[in-house]
Amino acid sequence: MTETQTKSSSPEFRAAAGAIDGLRNDLLRDVLAYRPLPPLNPDGRLIRLLPEGMRKAAVWTPHALVLFAAFLVMMAGFSQWEFRLLMGLLPAIAVAMTLVRPVAAFWASMLTTVACGVLGSEGPWGPGAFMAQVVVLVVVAARTRPRTAIWMWLLTLLLGVFLEGGSPAVTAPMATLSAFALLVVAVVQIRRAAEHEVTVQRTVTAVERDRRTLLEERTTIARELHDVVAHHMSVVAIQAEAAPYRVENPPPELEQAFVTIRENAVAALTELRRVLGVVRAEDYEAPDAPQPTLAVLDGLLDNVRETGLETEKVITGAVRELPQGVELSAYRIVQEALSNSLRHAPGSSARVELSYVLGGLGLRVVNGPPQGLVKPSPGAGHGITGMRERVAMLNGEMTAGATADGGYEVAVFLPVPLSEQPEAREAAGGPVDRDAAGDAETVVIERDGRA
Repeated sequence: MTETQTKSSSPEFRAAAGAIDGLRNDLLRDVLAYRPLPPLNPDGRLIRLLPEGMRKAAVWTPHALVLFAAFLVMMAGFSQWEFRLLMGLLPAIAVAMTLVRPVAAFWASMLTTVACGVLGSEGPWGPGAFMAQVVVLVVVAARTRPRTAIWMWLLTLLLGVFLEGGSPAVTAPMATLSAFALLVVAVVQIRRAAEHEVTVQRTVTAVERDRRTLLEERTTIARELHDVVAHHMSVVAIQAEAAPYRVENPPPELEQAFVTIRENAVAALTELRRVLGVVRAEDYEAPDAPQPTLAVLDGLLDNVRETGLETEKVITGAVRELPQGVELSAYRIVQEALSNSLRHAPGSSARVELSYVLGGLGLRVVNGPPQGLVKPSPGAGHGITGMRERVAMLNGEMTAGATADGGYEVAVFLPVPLSEQPEAREAAGGPVDRDAAGDAETVVIERDGRA
């Protein structure tokens, strides 16, 4: 029948065709396929409770149970005095085959049932054949899927009725016991499949959540850096436009050079705003105030102290002006670290350390364990991700982890190239803010707002 005829046929016909295809795929295709039963997971919940020396042997428990069942089947078959060797060995072989060729084991058990019905004196379901068929159905169903169990049960029922000449009296106990056993196996399989699906969904959800968090943090950083870069590009454009008027009778080449500089600055600023528009949310409103720097860090600490978190600030090295991107990232890292201290360690104290060194800026924020009756509140998990993104953007280094006393520590180093140091700018003839740059190494400690 063609595909068009199949689509136009009745639903009952399509259901029957699908059932036949299922039977062919489950029990008739790749009958002799080699599929050895794998050992148990050594990290399973029950195996982990065993001593180390017994775990290696415990992973082979299913194989031992199947072989033990084959031994019991063989002993039950020996109870039939007629052809006792065949009545014992043939069913036992079918049971043992489930370890390596499960589909072939089912058909071997069916043939064994026919042989026992012809040669035995107790009908098709003698003790050996009865036990072997139940064990084979359970093991093969556990290794395949619930639909296969239904097909095997139906074929077993039909075979028993056929061998009894149409009377299901002897086959009824076999059908009842095997149906109950297969139902238990199917429930266990469905439960495991559901647990696996939930685990997969949780993993996918966690990955998507981490990816979304990362994109949100990068978008936030892009917005903040836009304000920093846009300010500097605007200054470049204005200075390039005003520079020719500071020189009397400037040569045309100089005027053209400044015109080119201004045009490039304006073009770069336009492209920057266009790119930022792609990642900016529709409801985003640009802040009116300038982006914060370390110069306003005391205000942040005062706000944190008002919430009940005792803070201490320690500054070492020659305090100086750093690039605005470094200052902004340092401020945001300290802000997020203190927010985490408030959230996860209520009632504790925090210590903020700033170290001005030749190659950059070192940050360290450490808090103690929670104190008092207030319970920590869980966060969204964005804080550490945002810190790492800012540090990676500046090619810095960051470590974060619990301390020995139960607190938490965040340590960051933000490198600053020598060309961006105030001394380098002064040597190149650029402006240097002497009020922000110290001439000698200083150590300043502020505790609760008092120096």
